[in-house]
Order: sequence, then structure tokens, then C-alpha cells
Amino acid sequence: MAVPVAFFALFFAYPVVAIVGRGLEIDGVWQFGRIGEVLGRADMQRVLWFTTWQALASTALTLLIALPGAYVFARFDFPGKGALRAAVTVPFVLPTVVVGTAFLALLGRGGLLDELWGIRLDTTVWAILLAHVFFNYAVVVRTVGGLWAQLDPRQEEAARVLGAGRFAAWRRVTLPALAPALAAAALMVFLFTFTSFGVVQILGGPSYSTLEVEIYRQTAQLLDLSTAAVLTLVQFAAVGIVLAVHAWTVRRREAALRLVDPARTARRPRGAGQWALLGGVLATIVLLLLVPLGVLVERSLDGPGGYGFDYYRALGSLDASGGTFLVPPVEAVWNSLEYALVATGIAVTVGGLAAAALTRRAGRLVRGFDALLMLPLGVSAVTVGFGFLITLDEPPLDLRASWILVPLAQALVGVPFVVRIMLPVLRAVDGRLREAAAVLGASPLRVWREVDLPLVRRALLIAAGFAFAVSLGEFGATVFIARPDNPTLPVAVARLLGRPGELNYGQAMALSTILMVVCASALLLLERMRPRTSSRGAPVNRSAGEF
Repeated sequence: MAVPVAFFALFFAYPVVAIVGRGLEIDGVWQFGRIGEVLGRADMQRVLWFTTWQALASTALTLLIALPGAYVFARFDFPGKGALRAAVTVPFVLPTVVVGTAFLALLGRGGLLDELWGIRLDTTVWAILLAHVFFNYAVVVRTVGGLWAQLDPRQEEAARVLGAGRFAAWRRVTLPALAPALAAAALMVFLFTFTSFGVVQILGGPSYSTLEVEIYRQTAQLLDLSTAAVLTLVQFAAVGIVLAVHAWTVRRREAALRLVDPARTARRPRGAGQWALLGGVLATIVLLLLVPLGVLVERSLDGPGGYGFDYYRALGSLDASGGTFLVPPVEAVWNSLEYALVATGIAVTVGGLAAAALTRRAGRLVRGFDALLMLPLGVSAVTVGFGFLITLDEPPLDLRASWILVPLAQALVGVPFVVRIMLPVLRAVDGRLREAAAVLGASPLRVWREVDLPLVRRALLIAAGFAFAVSLGEFGATVFIARPDNPTLPVAVARLLGRPGELNYGQAMALSTILMVVCASALLLLERMRPRTSSRGAPVNRSAGEF
């Protein structure tokens, strides 16, 4: 617990508390009355209401659309499955400003729907909800599908032999085993949509505003730190309530399951119904995920003189940026890769240690830390970024000029994913296997290497892939701390989108396309590196509340 606690205390709690304190403390006196003033305003109440209900609607719609995909990836075997799994993860790492721009090109004035059928959905809540599904589809497929693929289907088949129908067997056998994964996926989607920024700002226009958008406006535009601090506290309270409800409801359920090699559970579709399900999922992926990505690629190639690579060539020239950068924009590619690799190492180390500690179930303190690990997903990235600037500025922690500051901020978002992915698998390891190895003379390190590691290796690779992907696309905090001479891809894209001109827009689309290609390549490599063997089906018990 020591390393995870120190990491979060130093690089999360300290910066956030400092920035909130600076906003609420005037002349050494805390202005708690400011909280009531801000929350009593009608405009802030509308922001809070819209933030909450759009997050609930986005979570429900994402689960509804993505769960069939999770089943297909878990149970079906078909050509191109690995590449398609990597492709559906790409939207998750795109900066939210790019996601908003892609959907604006589809749904806005002059977009694809407008040109074909005269339909415009920009400045409507439907555009926001669809963009959130696009962004979070991979969370459900990876989180739920990853566990679903390792559930022994013979348990459900046994229930059907005993007379249960297909739906009843699924509801009474498979669903309880999937409940922790479903809860974890719903929790992560809710937190991401509750703090949505770029998507709402671009697609919602002035009509819609979330807490995150309002915090940014109060901080960066109006310089009203006291109002931003109050809204940050509201985010803290809301996220805390969600985490408490999640822990209370899920921990009440206990489930036993058998983990098996995913290769043993996947097979080719059988019958018209399964082929229709596969076709429906593929159609959904194409229309909802691949078409927006295709729009980005098309815009990156559509230059002033026709289709070509003019915008890509411009990325290598400092003159083409029009003073936007101190280095050629293409440098952002290498910066992002370096930062993401370091952030992944930090996230896997900190998250792996935290998951190992949580596996021991050492009292309420550890369980409370389990909930606190999710806070970086639900706290304003704007607050974290500004907090870094005002706290990590004095020796021995004067990191403002250090390159490590960016990976630290990125790792904060990656650690919760590592914990959520690794913890249920660690819980699923039968403790008797460890005890047997110890009785036979194995040291604790060898027990981990010979017993735990083969069972959690797949989860570890998935966790590393998610941490790498999240680090590539992190934008909210990085935009405030990335040095002008070392921009990341999302920061470079945002800067180009913020400047007028066709060349800047085209270069932003080109950088976005490069980000997609880099992410897809990394995720596809992880798919090929996944171990082909796992547990041999030994029955294991685990608490259903730990995912």
C-alpha cells in the first residue's frame, strides 16, 4: 500500500486540495458561505442537472449498445477479430476535442447526414449521447468482454440441461458472475461522461454545459477561482456518492465461477441467430465507430489541390504552423510515444501494487482506498492541471520544467484502469494454490511467478494496453503542463483546431489520423502478444464486489 498511497497523496490529493483551498481561502479565512451562494444560482443548478442526467443517459445507452459487442468478442471466433478489437479501442484514446470535431463533421452543418438527408443533430443532446457511446464503447467491450471470455460456458449449459431456458440460464448463472464487470464498466462510463468536456463544448454549443465545461470557463476565461473551487467540491461529492453506492451494492453479491482459457470459449457462430447477432454488431461498429474515424482520415487527405498528403508534409515544417509551435508539429508524435510509455510503466507499477494490496482484504481502510483510486476519473482534469502548476513548483518537488510531469499526470488516469482490470482476476486466484506452493517450499516471489503471474498475465497486458491508450489521449491536465517545445499529440491537435485557417484544420486532422494509427498499431500488437494459454479451468471463488 505504501507506494500507491504516496503516489496519490503527492500527485493527486495535494494538488487538488491546494487549488480548492486557494479558491475558497481569502486573507487566511475560508469562505464556506461561497458554496451556498454558487449552488443557489439557477444557472449552476441547470448545469448540475444536465451533467447528471446526460451522464446517466449516456451510461445506459452505452451499455445497451456495447453489451452485444462484448458477447460477440468474448464468445465468437471470426476472421479479423484481433484487428477489430484493436479498432474499437481507438476512439477511446482520441482527445475529446477530436471526437467532437469528427461528430460535428458527421452531424453538423454540411456534414454527412446533412448532405445525404438534410438532417442536423449538432446543438442537440442526441449528438452528445452518440459521441459518448462512440468514446466509451471500448470500455464495456474490454471490461465486460474480458471477463466474459474467461467464464466457463459449461456452467450455463448445465443449467439448461436441468431445464432452464436460454434467458433464465443466462440470468441466473452468467449475469451474477458478470455483475462486477458490468458495475465497473458502468462506473467508468458514468465518471467519464459526468466530467465530459470537449464533446459537450463542441457539439452542445452554448445551450449545454457540464460541470467540467463550467469549471474550465470559470478558471480559464473568467478567472473566478472561488466558483471553480465550489464546482470542484461538487464533483468530489457526486463522485464520492457514486463510488459509495457502487461499493455498497456490488459488495452485497458473492459469486463463484470457473475461469478458463479464452481460446476454449470462443467458437464460430452457429445458426441464423448468431450470424445475425454478429452482423448486427459489425454494422454497429462500422456506423458508430468506423465512419467517424473515416471522416477524420478523409479530411486529413482533402487538401487545397485535391486529395493527397499535403497536410502530412506540412507537419514536418515549423513555418507551416504559423507560429503555433516552437518545434515542427510532427515532434508531438515522438513526444507522445515517450510520455505514454513512461506513464504506462508508472500506472502498471502503482496500479499493480494497489491491486495486490486490495486482494488481501485488509479491513475498511484498504476498501476505502479502493474507492479513492477511482477519483482521478471523476475529478476535473482542469483542477488537476492547475494544481500541478501551483504545488509542484518548489524544491524538492520543483517539477514544472521537468519532462516527468506529463507522464505523472497521464498515469493518474491510467492507474484506475489497471486496478479495475487486474483486481477481479487476482481475486479469482484460489488461495489454496498459493498455500500449496508455499507448503512445497516456494518462496513468496516464486509463488507469484509460478501461480499468480500465469493467471493474471493476460489481464496485465490488457491493463498495460489501456494505460498506454489513455496516456496517448489524455488532454485535460496535459494541456496546462506540457512544455511549448514538447507538445503531446492531443495538445498539438487542440492548438491547431484553435487557430483559423484551412491549413491548421487539415494538420489537426492529419495529427489525429496519426494518433489513431499509432494507437491501433499498439493495441494490435498487444492482441498478438496475448498468451494463448491461461488457467486450466480450476474452480476459484471470488467476491463479486471487487471489480
